[in-house]
Amino acid sequence: MANKGYGVRLWARDAKVVEAIMESRRHPKYLQDVEINKDIIATCDLEEAIYQAEIVVMATPSHAMRSIASKARQFITGDKIVVSLAKGVEADTLMRMSEVLKDELLPEVRNNIGILSGPNHAEEVVKNIPTATVVSSHSKRIAEELQNVFMTPYFRVYTNPDIVGVEMGGATKNVIAIAAGVSDGLGYGDNTKASLITRGLAEMIRLGAAMGANPRTFAGLSGMGDLVVTCMSKHSRNRAAGEMIGKGMTLEQVEAEMNMVAEGIRTTRAIRSLAEKYSVYMPITENAAKVLYEGKTPFACVSEFMSRQGTEEIEGASWESS
Repeated sequence: MANKGYGVRLWARDAKVVEAIMESRRHPKYLQDVEINKDIIATCDLEEAIYQAEIVVMATPSHAMRSIASKARQFITGDKIVVSLAKGVEADTLMRMSEVLKDELLPEVRNNIGILSGPNHAEEVVKNIPTATVVSSHSKRIAEELQNVFMTPYFRVYTNPDIVGVEMGGATKNVIAIAAGVSDGLGYGDNTKASLITRGLAEMIRLGAAMGANPRTFAGLSGMGDLVVTCMSKHSRNRAAGEMIGKGMTLEQVEAEMNMVAEGIRTTRAIRSLAEKYSVYMPITENAAKVLYEGKTPFACVSEFMSRQGTEEIEGASWESS
């Protein structure tokens, strides 16, 4: 946004991070080889970051969304637009991020909430590598305004009115990516991963449809697009976490090893709870949760998957002739 000419303020809770950005134009921990635009102002003062903003971008991990929104509430007033980049479901409430924001923010801005989601690894976006994404909102006006603001020659933005589908695609794909990483860690090949991605997409569609989403959304950028990149990319933290587990590390060891949040680790429980709530069959998600939290071995999951009774690929499909 700063490269496009917008005034940008970046809020961080850590004063040392703010100091490093303002002095060296580098983040001291993440993407250290990236020079941050000289016009971006970093601050620890939430009011300073927000009070002049027309658009407030919530780029926090999903588990921190409520607490940060609560702190920002008094400063997000008037006709400001709020857009979430987080891909997850709140563990305790099973709320999507737009629902968390609506729950925490002032009534006057609750209709000005949007979601941006897609195959958008920061390591590539920051290098101006051609990327596409999708924005959603209950308001067409808000979605189109966000589309216009975020669109650049290297960052193409589509709109989609299906906010449930866009959010659930971004959340559930992280769980499938952990399973894909486990497959990598076990030493399996492309056939296995392609099977996981495809059957994982089927789980995403079943849950999304049960929650009121448009199944077609999951064939788009926030569904299949994000699922593929997260399961395949060297940049994917969720895939990397799964790979370490597949190689025999415990969840505690994985979390100690990683210096960035793998959203899927926390989201797996929430997605399994949503599957139970909506009575949706999600065997990959169920087994991912058992591996992460109940001590089930990945090999036991593979054996169970491959020995299940045969079934239809597309439920309810009819034969033209018997």
